[in-house]
Amino acid sequence: METLTPYDHENQANLCLTTVKEIVERWAEGKPNNQSPGSNSDKPSGYYRLTNYLTGYIMHNKTLPKGVHTMPEGRDRFNQLEPSFTVDFDGITKGIVLPF
Repeated sequence: METLTPYDHENQANLCLTTVKEIVERWAEGKPNNQSPGSNSDKPSGYYRLTNYLTGYIMHNKTLPKGVHTMPEGRDRFNQLEPSFTVDFDGITKGIVLPF
């Protein structure tokens, strides 16, 4: 089993962020901004949950997810419930290669 130093882990996370952003931006394309009252985000609901999920998935598995995954329910910064949603990773990860 590979043991990463804190530096290695941080370096891989930084390399991963560019890839994650590209994937999440593909997912977000054409979706409306978060419509929750008081939201000032120009990102769709679930954008940051998907970003966190995808970063954790890649860092843990060292691969891109395949198929359909369900994002769990979440809470926005106003503690309002955001519903779960599904993401089909096959379409939004097509042609993307991890940098490590």
